[in-house]
Amino acid sequence: MTAATASPGAGTSPAASAAEEKIPLTLHIGFFAMVIGMFMSILDVQIVASSIRQIQAGVAASGEEIAWVQTGYLIAEVVGIPLSGFLNRVFGLRRLFILSAGAFTVTSLLCALSWDLDSLIFFRAIQGFAGAAMVPTTMAAAFTLFPGGRSMTQQVMIGMVATLAPSIGPTLGGWVTEHLGWHWLFLINIGPGIAACVLVYLFVPKQKGDFALLRRLDVLGFAAMALFLGSLEWVVDEGPSAGWFTDRGIVYGAALCAVAGVIFFFRSFTYHTPIVDLMVFRNRNFWSGAVIATIVGLGLYGSVYILPLFLGQVRGFSPLQIGQIMSISGIAMFIGGPLSGALTKRYDPRLVVGMGIVLVTAGLWGNAQLTAQSGFNELMWPQALRGIGLIMTMVPVSNLALGTLPAPMVANASGLFTVVRNLGGAFGIAALNTMTYHFTALHEQEIASGLDPARPEVQAFLQQAEAAGAAHGLTDPAAAAYAQLVMRMKIEAMTMTFNNLFMAMAMAFCLMLLALLVLKKPVNAPAGPAH
Repeated sequence: MTAATASPGAGTSPAASAAEEKIPLTLHIGFFAMVIGMFMSILDVQIVASSIRQIQAGVAASGEEIAWVQTGYLIAEVVGIPLSGFLNRVFGLRRLFILSAGAFTVTSLLCALSWDLDSLIFFRAIQGFAGAAMVPTTMAAAFTLFPGGRSMTQQVMIGMVATLAPSIGPTLGGWVTEHLGWHWLFLINIGPGIAACVLVYLFVPKQKGDFALLRRLDVLGFAAMALFLGSLEWVVDEGPSAGWFTDRGIVYGAALCAVAGVIFFFRSFTYHTPIVDLMVFRNRNFWSGAVIATIVGLGLYGSVYILPLFLGQVRGFSPLQIGQIMSISGIAMFIGGPLSGALTKRYDPRLVVGMGIVLVTAGLWGNAQLTAQSGFNELMWPQALRGIGLIMTMVPVSNLALGTLPAPMVANASGLFTVVRNLGGAFGIAALNTMTYHFTALHEQEIASGLDPARPEVQAFLQQAEAAGAAHGLTDPAAAAYAQLVMRMKIEAMTMTFNNLFMAMAMAFCLMLLALLVLKKPVNAPAGPAH
């Protein structure tokens, strides 16, 4: 048995064990290069999002126009990811990754050289579609290039990258933009991209493709999938700020999504060579693992989205201070990655998933105890628990969902698995934004009802603030005192809102414990501690 032909989930015989020991170092190097490409693909989304205002100033765009730099990328990416399974059968794993990484690198250069907003949006959309295959292809490689139980190290690497990149992205993006300029958000992809292409070409085994499949491409199914996923991503992204279905554009987008979705699912189940094979959802472990991955996407991208907002809007922290706090979860993931792999090898993966969910829930619950004075000390342990819990959830869930599938199904399944995780993050952020509008208005109304100027506490605050304003020479200290009272009310309302959001995420994770009842124990999962 060779590394390139091993099927995941196979039993381990003495002969297989001997083959496993002979995995060449070059294959590990080639796979590591794939992980680097995957890291750059995930990181690119976060570093650009963190510096969108600087890019807006650089291309002289409005706030609504510049949003398409990120929206265009996300729409193109979510269309390209599920297509990776079909393209893997056409080109083979190695060739597909090189094509994806090479195109991603070239379009990164074109984004940096953009001469106006339209060119940047155009190149950014191509970049998202071009790089979409790197994540699912790398996941598939972990299960198909390495025999039996030897894929756990690779799964841990993937889990660490998938969770670490969103955590460090905002900090790295802010630093790069501040010290080098926004063009370098794209230029930093070039070196790693070239290295990934070269190393994968040299060290990853070549697989046969089937170019004849291109002649049987389901063009209608592909068009329907692109419209379905693209309009879904757009509706979810724009819905909260547009007021959802009170906006005519959102209504039209949702209608297009529904019609395209019906056509896509019909073609997927009836066409002889579907663009995406949805039959993998018949596998109980895959669909239940995909449900958990959806909530992992919520916890991963949602918490990375919310906490910097709290630290910036309520605490007024600088990007460096925010980065220091956010780095705690990244450090915890590095510690938890190897631990997660070791526990998954030693114990039933379902038990490890349950431990991870409990830790993430505890971390999110800790984040839901914010005050207007919360800082590094108060947020350190919740961040650490969430970081370790996320990596302990992601690694065994990937193993449970993908590790027992037949090798030919892994590439298609890994694309679908990545899509549901990304959509979980998109839906989660949309839901959090919608709840933000609701809870902020609710808490401001609640607090304002108790700010009667006749109350002694309110009078004391206004008198103290007015005296301080007069001491500083303000022309209208009374008005300044009222403004300070209103600002204090808004800060407290925002703090209460962030607590609501973190508690909602904690409840969503806690409910995921029910999914463990559906997951089946893999055939090759350990029954208990090894001796």
